[in-house]
Amino acid sequence: MAGTIRFGIGGWNFEPWRGVFYPDGLKQADELGYASRHVTSIEINSTYYSSQKPATFAKWAAAVPDDFVFAAKANRFCTNRRVLAAAGKSIDMFLNQGLVELGDRLGPIVWQFAPTKTFDPDDFAAFLDLLPDRQDGLPLSHVMEVRNDTFRTPEFVALCARRGAVICCAEHETYPMIPDVTGDLIYARLMMGSDDIPTGYPPADLDRRSARLKAYAEGGSPADLDPVDPARKAPAKPRDVFAFVIHEGKVRAPAAAMELIKRVDG
Repeated sequence: MAGTIRFGIGGWNFEPWRGVFYPDGLKQADELGYASRHVTSIEINSTYYSSQKPATFAKWAAAVPDDFVFAAKANRFCTNRRVLAAAGKSIDMFLNQGLVELGDRLGPIVWQFAPTKTFDPDDFAAFLDLLPDRQDGLPLSHVMEVRNDTFRTPEFVALCARRGAVICCAEHETYPMIPDVTGDLIYARLMMGSDDIPTGYPPADLDRRSARLKAYAEGGSPADLDPVDPARKAPAKPRDVFAFVIHEGKVRAPAAAMELIKRVDG
């Protein structure tokens, strides 16, 4: 038995995808519907930059298949601040903009922190305490995407585990890799792909990444990734996995996501 593995991309309105991922002549208004039938999740980027209307979320929910699940990136004003404990008002504004219109198509919420943001245990704990488990009755899952090496410490891992917050497993040249399991799901961002390769990654690299994510879904951990806190053992149980291909340029990101889907599905 294993959890569901979803592979996706960041956003869906991206001009370089037209004529490469999107067929020539496809209307821009139909791009979400097309993308959501070729990948199994999409990380909503627009919510990071500005608020959206409830009707917009409802429109997005209606455009995708019944089993499709979005991830939503939290607004930057929640995380790009010196004192995270003071983010309560911004968090409330983000959560109350109409996200619940996505219904069961709303998956994890990603709280992305700047590379300059360092780990302050007390302030980060206060930030986690501001994140609710539900919004208007809809269950919420929270993912922390940190980009500073000061977070690569057992103290941060233990803090997130106590709060049930998921640490994003980021594959990047400079961001810290923290593969520890701290919540009920796994969230990975794959940012090492290349637009010079039609499938984003060579076949062997795709095989290795799909094997890692299968191990997570089956309740284990990838054997080739060293945990930051090896003393803390996560419960061995099936977990849902979300993995997004978001490399610089990202022209081949949809192709890489579809190749990973093939490997997991068959």
